[in-house]
Amino acid sequence: MMVWLVIALMSLILFMNRYIFLEPRLPLKLGRNLRDFLGFAVPGLLTAICAPIIFLPEGHLNLAPTNPYLLAGLFAVGVMIWKKNVLLTLGLSMAMFYLLRAVL
Repeated sequence: MMVWLVIALMSLILFMNRYIFLEPRLPLKLGRNLRDFLGFAVPGLLTAICAPIIFLPEGHLNLAPTNPYLLAGLFAVGVMIWKKNVLLTLGLSMAMFYLLRAVL
């Protein structure tokens, strides 16, 4: 029961944050500096989530050339820089990861 309550409250908080910042009829306008600052929130969050998975797949630092997480992550960065398409990068990097897991 407690887990569902936490999920519901977190969903409500997330919805209210999105609503306040995205609803055009509300009189809240963000300054340029704050908008620029918030632009770094998503990449920072993704880095915080992905870095331990990529660099510590078995609980210790693994920078070996046989680490499929590291190789697929580098591949994803390359595809994103090259094509600048999130969906294409996601699909290709997932395919590369599963291919590397099968091969390595």
